[in-house]
Amino acid sequence: MLPYYPDIIDQPQNSIIGGATLWVLKGHPQDDYKGVAQFMNYISSPEVQAWWHQVTGYVPITTPAYKLSKKQGFYNSNPGTDTAIKQLSLNTPTPSSRGLRFGSFVQIRDIINEEMEAIWNGSKTASEAMDDAARRGNKLLRKFEKANK
Repeated sequence: MLPYYPDIIDQPQNSIIGGATLWVLKGHPQDDYKGVAQFMNYISSPEVQAWWHQVTGYVPITTPAYKLSKKQGFYNSNPGTDTAIKQLSLNTPTPSSRGLRFGSFVQIRDIINEEMEAIWNGSKTASEAMDDAARRGNKLLRKFEKANK
C-alpha cells in the first residue's frame, strides 16, 4: 500500500487510477457502434479481464474479474499483485480521490518530462524548469478550458 504520514492525514485514502484508455468516437455508422458494443462486452467479460490483468499487471476493470482471479488462486500464487486493487478500493472516494479530468494531460506530462530532463542535464535549475513547466502547462490548460466551455 502507498505510504502516508499520520501527522498529515488521519488515515490513508484510496488512490486514483491511471493507465490505458479506449475511446469510441462519434460520427460513424450505427452498425459500427453495434460492433463496438460487442467488442466492449467481450473485453470487459470477467474471463478476458482476469486474463488481461494476470498477464499484464493492469488492474481488472470489473469486480467479477477480480473475484475470478482470486478464485483461480492468482493472488496466492503471485503475492502482492492485488495491492493496487486494494489501494484503489481502500475507502469511499472523496472529491480529491475519485479521479480527475485533466485536459491536455498527455501534452502536459510531456512538458514535465522535458523540463525534468533540463534539470538532469544541467541546462536549467530546478526552480527554472518547474516555473517553465507551470507556465507551459497553464497555457495548455487555458486553451483546453476555452475549447470546453
